[in-house]
Amino acid sequence: MDDGDTPRRKSVPDWLNSPIWSAPPPSPRHSSLPPTAPSPPQPPPSPLPPPQPRRDPTPIPPPNAPRDADVSDDEGKGAGAPSCAHLVAEFKVALDRKVVDLAELRRLACQGVPDAAGIRPIVWKQLLLGYVPTDRALWPYELEKKRSQYCDFKDELLVNPSEVTRRMEEMTASEREEHNAEGTGVLPRAEIVRDEHPLSLGKTSVWNQYFQESEIVEQIDRDVKRTHPEMEFFNGDSSDSLSNQESLKRILTIFAKLNPGIRYVQGMNEVLAPLYYVFKNDPDQSQAALAEPDAFFCFVELLSGFRDNFCKQLDNSVVGIRSTITTLSQLLRRHDEELWRHLEVVTKVNPQFYAFRWITLLLTQEFQFRDCLSLWDTLLGDPEGPQATLLRVCCAMLILVRRRLLAGDFTANLKLLQNYPPTNIDHILHIANKLRGPLPF
Repeated sequence: MDDGDTPRRKSVPDWLNSPIWSAPPPSPRHSSLPPTAPSPPQPPPSPLPPPQPRRDPTPIPPPNAPRDADVSDDEGKGAGAPSCAHLVAEFKVALDRKVVDLAELRRLACQGVPDAAGIRPIVWKQLLLGYVPTDRALWPYELEKKRSQYCDFKDELLVNPSEVTRRMEEMTASEREEHNAEGTGVLPRAEIVRDEHPLSLGKTSVWNQYFQESEIVEQIDRDVKRTHPEMEFFNGDSSDSLSNQESLKRILTIFAKLNPGIRYVQGMNEVLAPLYYVFKNDPDQSQAALAEPDAFFCFVELLSGFRDNFCKQLDNSVVGIRSTITTLSQLLRRHDEELWRHLEVVTKVNPQFYAFRWITLLLTQEFQFRDCLSLWDTLLGDPEGPQATLLRVCCAMLILVRRRLLAGDFTANLKLLQNYPPTNIDHILHIANKLRGPLPF
């Protein structure tokens, strides 16, 4: 279908009519996936740089490996982007200041954080996620305080209830008085004898709470074992892989217990995975060894901006996930009414069918893991904030495949959006940058 034949051409911005934003499916010669059976003839390809395949069968390198070792120039940051060496130098200058200029760091992050020199762990952990203040002199103190706090969480929240009961039984009278005065909720000895046993149904019983939480813990265990099964880092047979799984389980379990209003929602493991992966692969081994507490606090900080999307009670509210999806729909209508009308009116593709996963999992399932790290550089660094940036990126994803969507029916479009095609991530970010402006509410 020729876009020029449509009656709503006037509602499409001029920049959107460039053939680069309506690229046909990529040629198989640009993909490293196994060849498939011959498909029907496709329209002539647009002048688009070869996109990266979404599923790369080669092992994913650590985020600090030199990018040019495994990514071709066509798959890099684009011809107009600063060179990796130049970016590394700029980041080092920015991070070496006594008080880091956060605006400058965000500007650099939106250009893409280099994989080399261990820059991404510092940028994500210590600044973009607000883990520590911009004053470098305060970093050691803040890191030590947070990491010590995480150790306390593990001691308090991951202990077996029989151990809790034993500890309470062994407390002296004076210790119990002091403990109760602090408002910790520990039961007096007389109540322990009556209520603290595996069959107790008391609301304050640690045994009752343990059994209520066991279902969540089991769900976390199942999901963690399914996290990026193609990556040795998460799902190998080595002791390191198993240790990484245990770290993810502990982080998610502690988060669920500290946040009873949300607890654990299936898919949070996918949001946690990039954070833990980046921190664990920090070339500074002293920092990599503490990836678990760092990932926990950064995970909490990241989810604080998307908290309402995970709260089931808010699903139908003005701040819940359905409202967020509606905002995405309105954003598409503002920038490309022709595409919006074809999707939602003509073919009746409800945006919830594809956007729910895009938004709640922060696009971690739509692209290669390596591309997700680059995408998150922009999500975390953009001054408009992660939520607004995420919606612009999702809208850009729709616009980038607009020609295929305009030619498709309900089945074809739903399949395309639920299995987003291999794409050069920089094209998506370029479009998203053009969609800036206040979100429609």
